Amino acid sequence: MKGVQILPVEGVPEVRPGDDLIAILADAARSDLHPGDVLVVTHKVVSKAEGRLVDLATVEPSTLAKSYASEYGKDPRQIEVVLRESRRIVRMDRGIIISETRHGFVCANAGVDASNVPGEDTVCLLPLDSDVSARKLRDAMAARLGVEVAVVISDSFGRAWRHGITDIAIGVAGMDPLADYRGQNDPHGYPMDASVLAVADELAGAAELVMGKTEGIPAAIVRGYEYEHVPGSASSSARDLLMPPERDMFR
Repeated sequence: MKGVQILPVEGVPEVRPGDDLIAILADAARSDLHPGDVLVVTHKVVSKAEGRLVDLATVEPSTLAKSYASEYGKDPRQIEVVLRESRRIVRMDRGIIISETRHGFVCANAGVDASNVPGEDTVCLLPLDSDVSARKLRDAMAARLGVEVAVVISDSFGRAWRHGITDIAIGVAGMDPLADYRGQNDPHGYPMDASVLAVADELAGAAELVMGKTEGIPAAIVRGYEYEHVPGSASSSARDLLMPPERDMFR
């Protein structure tokens, strides 16, 4: 019987700027990681290790940040950081900023987040390039542990029309983030012409079920899912999951 297992990677300490995240995760996952697994890592520990933290005491908010923060009772310094991290503002309302990041992700507050970050005046940014970060982790696991795995870096996003958040892939290495069934027939012989599954997002969401938000578990191993392998010499990217502007009906 086919099935998928999701295993938490436990024993990961609090990650700080400059820490060797590769060594930390390799040590924690050493006995559990098997060839063909998918290692899902929350972006927060990646960002921390890469120094993507901002001390709000160093931020001078702009007039726009002050005005918007005053209207909704927000910290103008954090609003300023969100504005700086945004390539395009989609909407500003009810104290929330929906924006497009430099990576092309459309999300709340440009991914700027104060949760699970030590200190009251510190916020965490997204990694500069989550795909590169995922690639480094994947290559390191192969070199250090001798196992070929795929790596997904995840973050929590909201979704239009639905309550609640779910984890999605913002960095991918070693696998195709999409499973394309177009051109195939379903079990009843009906041709599929629009079925492209966001499997990297689904893996990120599944992994979050064992990582949680308060358990202090920043990584998980998904075993048993047969993904489309992308060799180390080739590049896979979470950007493949982004809707091209010409097809974006909500832009």
